[in-house]
Amino acid sequence: MTTEGMEAVFLETHNWGKTARFFQALGFELEFETDHHSGQLRNGDGPYVFIAEVPETQPTGIQLVLKVTDAAACTVDPSVEVVSPFEDTHYGAREMVIRDPDGRRWSLQAPSAS
Repeated sequence: MTTEGMEAVFLETHNWGKTARFFQALGFELEFETDHHSGQLRNGDGPYVFIAEVPETQPTGIQLVLKVTDAAACTVDPSVEVVSPFEDTHYGAREMVIRDPDGRRWSLQAPSAS
């Protein structure tokens, strides 16, 4: 399996507006905002930051997303633990989750097959 670097940072927050303004103060530009307190920001040609608001009762998290060009052509080395194979998502990409030797989960994201 070959990845093409970092695709995105997925960030959970308890306050979408405050967190979006924080990143905008750092030079990120809002690419789009959803109607459910989330949105995507980018600064230059690097990975995008997707921020999603979660309830106060839920802990916040951060996830790094690696880029894969073609999910169908992606073969996984047997030494890599697959948590969930590539699946279509509601946001138009295909995503796979793997686990590293220390137990951290990594998302691999590829364009949708359609």
